[in-house]
Amino acid sequence: MVKRMNLGTSDLSVPEIGLGCMRMAGMTKNDARAMIDKSMDLGIDFFDHADIYGKGEAEKAFASAIEPSLREKMVLQSKCGIRDGFFDFSKEHIISSVEGSLKRLNTEYLDVLLLHRPDALMEPEEVAEAFTKLENDGKVRHFGVSNHNPMQTELLQETVDQELIVNQVQLSLMQTVMIDHGLNVNMENSSAVNRDGEIIEYSRLNNISLQAWSPFQHGMIEGAFVGNSDFPEINEKLQQVASRYGVTDSAIAIAWILRHPAGIQPIVGTMNKQRLEDIAKASEVKLTKEEWYELYRAGGNDLP
Repeated sequence: MVKRMNLGTSDLSVPEIGLGCMRMAGMTKNDARAMIDKSMDLGIDFFDHADIYGKGEAEKAFASAIEPSLREKMVLQSKCGIRDGFFDFSKEHIISSVEGSLKRLNTEYLDVLLLHRPDALMEPEEVAEAFTKLENDGKVRHFGVSNHNPMQTELLQETVDQELIVNQVQLSLMQTVMIDHGLNVNMENSSAVNRDGEIIEYSRLNNISLQAWSPFQHGMIEGAFVGNSDFPEINEKLQQVASRYGVTDSAIAIAWILRHPAGIQPIVGTMNKQRLEDIAKASEVKLTKEEWYELYRAGGNDLP
């Protein structure tokens, strides 16, 4: 069974690995149910959604596959704020998006709502009004953000009454910008560029849980690096470490994220039951510091 953690300073207990449901759009009811059952059997009862996944079809597919009685055994998270060609954190859009997700998920509440990507035209007061209404109406229990830098998070937290307990960001062995500049302090190389404002350090100081999206991806949407012949060095190292622990290379890629002391929760998007079972074994692995840095270097990073 996958180990558990609390999100932020809340009492919301979740598995340290979550299942992202974007690829559930288009799945048959039986296939979706089989995937959900496998996830629950592994102790992965945290399901990550967004209103834009499959234009809402992922949430519908998920809900169609479960009985209402199963809802209370799950933690459901969804995201809003991305529209066709623009971002929208208006009070009206946040509330209508949540209501749409609740209808598609066939549930009365979300355990967690995240604002998906920063809206340059955000009015924090509008977000605060939306959050308060959703909380008072019993439609959302906890709140957070996704892809936000520390000052954007700080601006929101200064205004909203609810504690922001999550920031979901991209992190993988081949997407390490949040870590790189912290290792290249006072250097002139490209890795020293601070691209995010110390998201990891800010989150640790403020007890915000980080969630890692696309933990097997290189680039933003270019594809997976695990098992990809274009990346021989990282795959050779993954296989070496995997054989040492008796798990798969995918499990080691997740164990690398779990090893970070920030307590980062990877969100994996596989819809393959066996692969999810293999990935879940990452919860049993604690890499040594040497192994962690070996994998980091094999991902194409140099230490100063």
